[in-house]
Amino acid sequence: MTDRRLWSYKDIAAHIKVQPDTVRSYRKHGLLPPPDHVEGGKPYWYADTVRAWVARRPGNRGRRDG
Repeated sequence: MTDRRLWSYKDIAAHIKVQPDTVRSYRKHGLLPPPDHVEGGKPYWYADTVRAWVARRPGNRGRRDG
């Protein structure tokens, strides 16, 4: 099943348990995938995009997201 909900910096931050500014910093440094959608100048990512990114992040090998 595909999860096409759009997530903001705040949603991503809650998912990976960091502050939204940390997620902004990840994007600034090229550590986040490109946004799937931009609305009003604000980037958004599909939940599936974020989950795939989390699975590939260094240091998260074997981590399970519930």
